[in-house]
Order: sequence, then structure tokens, then C-alpha cells
Amino acid sequence: MDLPRRDFLKAMAAISGAALVGPSLLTARAAQAQTDDSAMTDDITTWKISGSHFGAIRAKVVGDRVVEVQPLEFDEHPTDMIKGIPGLIYGTSRIRYPMVRLDWYKNRHNSDTTKRGDNRFVRVGWDEAIDMFYEELERVQKDYGPWALHTAGVGWRSVGQMHSCGNHMVRAVGMHGRSVGTIGDYSTGAGQVILPYILGSTEVYSQGTSWDVILEESDLVVFWANDPIKNLQVGWNTETHEAYAYYAQLKDKIASGDIRAICVDPVRSKTLNYLDCEHQYVNPMTDVAMMLAMAHTLVKEDLYDKEFIETYALGLDRFLPYLEGETEDMVEKTPEWAEEICGVPADQIRELARLMASNRTQLVFGWAVQRQQHGEQPYWMGAILATLLGQIGLPGGGISYSHHYSSVGVSSSGAAMPGSFPLNLDPGRFPKHDNNNYQGYSNVIPISRAIDALIEPGKEIDFNGHKVKLPPYKMGIFTGHNQWHRHQDRNRMKEAYQTLETVVAIDYNWTATCRFADIVLPACTPFERNDIDAYGSYSNRGILAMHKLIDPMYNSRPDFEIFSALCRRFNRELEYTRGKNEMEWIEFLYNECVTENVRTEMPMPSFAEFWEKGYHMFPEGKPWVRHASFRDDPEVNALGTPSGFIEIFSRKIESFGYDDCKGHPIWMEKAERSHGGPGSDRFPLWLQSVHPDNRLHSQLCESEPLRETYAIQGREPIYMSPQDAAARGIEHGDLVRAYNDRGQLIAGAHVSDNFPPGIVRIEEGAWYGPTGPEIGAIDTYGDPNTLTLDIGTSSLAQAPSANTCIVEMEKFVGEAPAVTAFGGPTEVDPDGNPIESDA
Repeated sequence: MDLPRRDFLKAMAAISGAALVGPSLLTARAAQAQTDDSAMTDDITTWKISGSHFGAIRAKVVGDRVVEVQPLEFDEHPTDMIKGIPGLIYGTSRIRYPMVRLDWYKNRHNSDTTKRGDNRFVRVGWDEAIDMFYEELERVQKDYGPWALHTAGVGWRSVGQMHSCGNHMVRAVGMHGRSVGTIGDYSTGAGQVILPYILGSTEVYSQGTSWDVILEESDLVVFWANDPIKNLQVGWNTETHEAYAYYAQLKDKIASGDIRAICVDPVRSKTLNYLDCEHQYVNPMTDVAMMLAMAHTLVKEDLYDKEFIETYALGLDRFLPYLEGETEDMVEKTPEWAEEICGVPADQIRELARLMASNRTQLVFGWAVQRQQHGEQPYWMGAILATLLGQIGLPGGGISYSHHYSSVGVSSSGAAMPGSFPLNLDPGRFPKHDNNNYQGYSNVIPISRAIDALIEPGKEIDFNGHKVKLPPYKMGIFTGHNQWHRHQDRNRMKEAYQTLETVVAIDYNWTATCRFADIVLPACTPFERNDIDAYGSYSNRGILAMHKLIDPMYNSRPDFEIFSALCRRFNRELEYTRGKNEMEWIEFLYNECVTENVRTEMPMPSFAEFWEKGYHMFPEGKPWVRHASFRDDPEVNALGTPSGFIEIFSRKIESFGYDDCKGHPIWMEKAERSHGGPGSDRFPLWLQSVHPDNRLHSQLCESEPLRETYAIQGREPIYMSPQDAAARGIEHGDLVRAYNDRGQLIAGAHVSDNFPPGIVRIEEGAWYGPTGPEIGAIDTYGDPNTLTLDIGTSSLAQAPSANTCIVEMEKFVGEAPAVTAFGGPTEVDPDGNPIESDA
């Protein structure tokens, strides 16, 4: 559907009105969506079920247009994010046609790459676009080899097991030739590397102790740098929001005095405000100093569990000398020592340590605290605190690194969920270009060091006990993810991208990743195709049919069709599709799931029955305690660490010889830090770039009706304390310029008592919209990664350090440049002459 702009704006005005007003996340819905078929349909009106990261929905479709979205009746705590779905489908940022950057269109891989990002594109047909894509794959494999192709950035993708875009890209391109892969992710890069050495698994994506158990057994719940009320609005698969019912119960138990809860955080979080619990302030990025002092108190006052450590842990004898000031910096880690660094009075540090030791304590860590320089250290120290308390594996005790994610803590049904479209080549099959010669470069690199490979090609870096030689790749393919949201230091990215010969981006909206690409292919949204998804990423509550709401708009296509066409160019289409179309794949995945669940006596209906109904629900699961089996028998149920026990000291990590990640946790100063740390004389404010409250990373930022609910003067909010605002003559609602030596941006001032002096916040995922492609151009909307530092956490994980970032800000004076982050490109003919858009 290609609406004139006037009709489009009329429709959006109607959509953004009362029809989309939804219930609160934390107040259970009294009314359910209308499900009576006779009441829902007429000649042109239907209600259809679909899914999203933001929850399952019923959508009212009139003709071929989505006019209303309601949460599925099982979701008692839906998020307002679903209001953004119509804006996602019908927004002005939709990619309508295959497009090619002007200078690349004229000169191909010899184009002027300094013009990449100038937003001038030539419209081409699908056949021409796929031909260009294929020709570049051929050229790169023949002229260079597999080291020159980067394919592994796939991001959060859209929900749906059949149309999982990363699988389609990796499978199809893998049939053509090999490429450079990546390891790790931007969410938990440090945690997922360090924790297997300490607790035997990545932990960050593991199911945690059931909330039924915590509410019954815990005396104290400590949310350390964790904001689940904000973050649980989204899930990896279609989210159920079941965890919110438990937080409502926790709130009641806190009010009645049955459970005590403390949020350790520099700011007053959404969770703290909802639970109305205690707040323990700590200076940004100094958690390790505070935890060391708490450990010192537990040891000095003989409050730690010696029997537990003797039975379940190793290495305390190697850690204690550092704690007592006999090694390394020769400074005893007393609460008085820590107070000077973390800003928490020594007596409060002791009181918190004693409180945790005298109660059944559940520690619940968030992910943001490990997205800083030396981000491995706070997670390691958290595990050591839990070990000293001796409660790991007990009901309502121990430690979790995942309870703020995808309703972790809701008991699993135990049912099998549908598999996905196959990622790998079929057995016995090889790529068209079966070249495995990487010329000494590594074929897998840490994902957050991808830009380093372009800035310092051939550099050898340490990573998790190995040496990695960064490949100077020449071509990148990005599908269903926005690298220009998640990576740090935009101006450094601009410099790096000038070394790339060709960039291909496949998406449904004009993200910055697409604007800085050469070939842009329009995928359809998940609401314009059929699919199947798990309902509940960890609870496995059910299986959801994702009914196509409308036909693909404009010239967009499903990834399945896009990559089928690519494989057709080298005669591998049949192998790619296995001779199945979309619905045949969905039915195949469903029936595989039926077979798995028959084995566990969880019968499922036929596919036809399931598809007509739109969902199948499983019974609730049984409560579960993390690490309980290890506690019951540490020999039979050994951890996955080198020793099988909890490792307070790691011989393996020590053997790597890294100065920035030793054999036990230590306090290390950051490259830059506010509150008296390095660089704070020039840039006194810590910039916190946490997961957003109103979108999933950069997803939904393009939805204008949703964005208008939080934007200030059309810009991303920058949250600040009243004191910092007053000191700079800034009032709520003003435009602000935030800056440091890496870049500058414009954002809207949001003054709030939730933020103490010296701390500002811009939520990550704000779309990047510079005034031009030149390095140093001001960002017009408010992307925090314009300012963040692009360094690895340490030689161990080489993960992102986005939260190691200090800035200054001032009231913006003069006429602000227009926001350039949204909308489509400037369409031009092959000679560069502008073509009037029909949008």
C-alpha cells in the first residue's frame, strides 16, 4: 500500500489516538481483547494474532490496513510499546524499494567512501539489486578470499522462528563462501566470558531461581545495578510479561515487612520507585571497590561461611592476601579505603555486609554494570560475595545475573519450543567458493572489536587466552540489526567505514546502518508475513501463530524470498529452501515440536487446528532453584569450571598473564570516570546509556506516535539532576548540547530528582542523525554512542565499555538543526539529480 502523504498523516493521527490507549504494565488488565469471531468480523474487518518482542497481540485489520492493536488476552501486564507497532509498519522511515548509494552505483567498489552516509540513493529493481549483491560476493571471494567478508552481525532480529533473519543470511551467504564470524554480543560481552571460569556457565542467559521460591524463602533481595521493571517489557521471543505479577507480590511483601529489598545503583531506578524499597547510592563504576570492602568486612568479622567454601569453592587463600593488602597495590581493602572511591560511608558498607550475612539473601545483578572498562570485575566480585555468604544453591539465596531478562524466574513448563530455519549448510554440502585460506587472519573475532579491524587491520589482540589477528575485511553484510546503534564512538565508525568497499544492509526501516550502506534491500516487517514463535522465552508458556496482518508494503519482501533469489544466482536455491515455501516451513517446524512434546506427554493439536486458533498453551511449570543440584552433590553435579567448583581464584585466567584481568578480582581505575576520577576536571558528568524504557534498543525509535510520548522538542531526552541543570542554566524542556572529545549531540533536557549530581542518562537505541557524513558532525537527535568510548573491557573478554564515558553539557543556543535521523533518503537519478518522492 503506497499512500499519499496526506492520507498517511490522517491515518496516523487516528491510530495515535484513543484506540491505542493501553493498560499499565503493573496493573493487571480487567478487560480482555474481544475474541468472539462473530463480533470481530464483517465484510472487510478481521482480527489477527501475531507476536513481537513487546508481547503477543490481536490486531484489527480493516481491508489491508492495521487500525488497532490490543494485547493478547493472556497478557495481564502488557507494555505500552505495542502502541508503537502501527508506527513501525506505516512510518515515514520504511524502506520502500531496493536502493543503491549514488557514488557506489556509479563506481561500485571504487566509490568515494567519504560520501558514505550522505543519504543520496538511486532506486533500482529487485533483479538489479540482487545481481549487484551477488556480483560483489563473487568479486570479494575471487579477489580476496573469506577474510574479506564480514557477516556475523545479526543483532536482536524480529521474533519468528521461520523468518529469523540472521539464519537466512548466514545460511545463504554460507552456501556461496566462507566469511569472518564473530563471538560474543554487546549486551553481556564481559559477563559471558568471565562467568564460565567462576561459576561454570555464562549465567547471563540462564534460567534463574523461580520467583515462587524467592518470595517464599528470601529475607533480603538486593538489586545490584538492575532495573527489571524497566527491562522486562521486552523478551527475546514473544514476551508474556508474567514476571510482573511476582513483582507486584514482592511490592506487597516489602510493604508488609516480610521481605527487605535494596537497590544498589547510582540513580533511583524505575524498579526502586515501583517497589518503594531502599536505595544504596554508589559512585558510578566503583562497585568493585564497594564489594571488596564488603568482603573485607565478612572476613574480618568472621561472618563468612567457611564450611561452604571448604566444600564448594577454591582459591580463597589466593584472594585473601590482596583483600588484606599484602599483594598487588599493598592496600588493605577496608570500608574506609572504599569510601574514598565509591562514595558510600564506611559504616554503611559494613552494615550492608552484616545484613546480607544475617539473612537469606538473593543477589540479582543487571547487565549494564559489566558494560564498562574492566567489566569482568564486578561480576566476579558479585560471585565471591555470594560464595562468602554461603547461600548459593539454597532456596531464596545465592546470585542471579539474568532476572531482568525475558521473564527469567517464571517457572518453565518444560515443553519443547519450535526450532528455527536452519542456520548451517546441509550435511555433506560445501560452499560454492570452498576457500578456507584466511591468510593468517582470524576467522572469528570478538564482536565489539569489528571496528578495530578496520582501523588497525592486521593487529594482533589478546582474547580469552588466545591471539586474534584482526582481518581487514572489505565487505560487510548486515541484516535485521543496526550496527550504527549498538557500537560505540560514531566518529570512529565513520572513519572505519571509509575503508570498506561495499556494505549491504537488509532491513525494513532507514536506520543509520542503512544510511551508511551501499546496497539497501527492503525486508518486510514481521507483521507482513506468516511465522511461528515461542510464547515465553524461558517459561515456554505456549506456541504462537504469527498470522500475516497485511501484505508486504511497497516493494518489501521477506528475508526468505530475498535470500532465495540470491541463492538462485548460483544454483543453490533448492538446497537453501529444501523445496519448502513459507507455510510448509512453518508447518514443518510445528510438527517437529509436536514430536518432541509427545515424548514428554505434552500433546499438541494438529497444525491446522493450531493455526486457526492462533496459539497453544502449556501448563505452568514447577518451581526451581538455580545451582541446587550442585549444592546437593558437587561431585556428581560439578560446575563447568576447570576444577568443577566455584573459583574465587582462577589459575586458568592467571595463566593468561593479562595485566587488566588477573587471577582474582581487583580494583582498577578507569580510563575516565566522574566524581573525581580521571578526566572529570574537563568532563564532570557520567553518561549512563542504559536499555531504554520505551523501545527495544533501537527498535520502535522510528515509530512517531510512540516517540512523541517521550521526546522533548523532537529529540531524545537527556536525564539530569536539578542541581546539574541549575548550574548550567538549563530548564526542563530546553535543548542541550552534550559533548566530549569524541563527539557532540543535541538532546532534550529532562530534569528529574531520580538523578543525583554528576550523572546524566541518554537511553541507548536513539537513532543517529548527524548533520552530514563528515567526521565531527553534530548528531541532531541524541544518540549516546556519539560520545561513548570504544575500547575493550579487558584482554580477557574484549567486550564493549559503553558506560565508561564522561561528558559535559550546556544549554543549546541558537537555531537547532533539523532532526535527520528519521524518514527516507534523498532519492536521485544516476546523475545525482533529485527525484521528487511520492511519500
